[in-house]
Amino acid sequence: MQYKNAAFDLKELNQTGGFEGYASVFHNVDGGMDVMRPGAFTKTLKGERRVKMLWQHDPHQVIGVWDEMAEDERGLWVKGRLLLDVQKGMEAYALLKNGALDGMSIGYRTIAASDEADGRVRALEEVELFEISLVTFPMNERATVTGVKSIRTIREFEKALRDAGFSQREAKAVAAEGFKGFAAHRDDVAVDEPDAEALQGVFASLNRLQENLRNAGN
Repeated sequence: MQYKNAAFDLKELNQTGGFEGYASVFHNVDGGMDVMRPGAFTKTLKGERRVKMLWQHDPHQVIGVWDEMAEDERGLWVKGRLLLDVQKGMEAYALLKNGALDGMSIGYRTIAASDEADGRVRALEEVELFEISLVTFPMNERATVTGVKSIRTIREFEKALRDAGFSQREAKAVAAEGFKGFAAHRDDVAVDEPDAEALQGVFASLNRLQENLRNAGN
């Protein structure tokens, strides 16, 4: 699962918990050097799976339902209802009403992507959308890396870093040195697959370091 965050452009919030806005915006290159392209959500919108409304990407905290979703020239427009008889739904309503909550984030899996700007930008052409969350901060702290057991080359290691939210420049810098130790350790222990749990811990630590460095620069 990957996550993409955006400032929540709230269009409406009524007394029964109904609201609408944009969960994703097209043609906007984000801090991870990714850009969402029109048509990326087409197959998801035509599918039968119901996209969940979550609080902070927590699968145990469903706070409402999405009634309508559509792509337009701006991005992914959504309309939904907060469940006011659910504690977190009521809390989210109060935060939205008072302007204290202004972030939305999508949880998705990349299906098709291509490089642009001489490889500096990754264009997301098709994604599988699983959930849309209301979030507190624009930078997600709970991004995870999938497919870690398939990492066998420095390019795959770099791609995993990109999927974790690192920019292309950051991913190249970390992969250039970090993969040497990772590969050497893999050969030393002589196992068929890398230690997925340990590698997840490495990415979690790198994500915390990345956020601290960005906050220090602000």
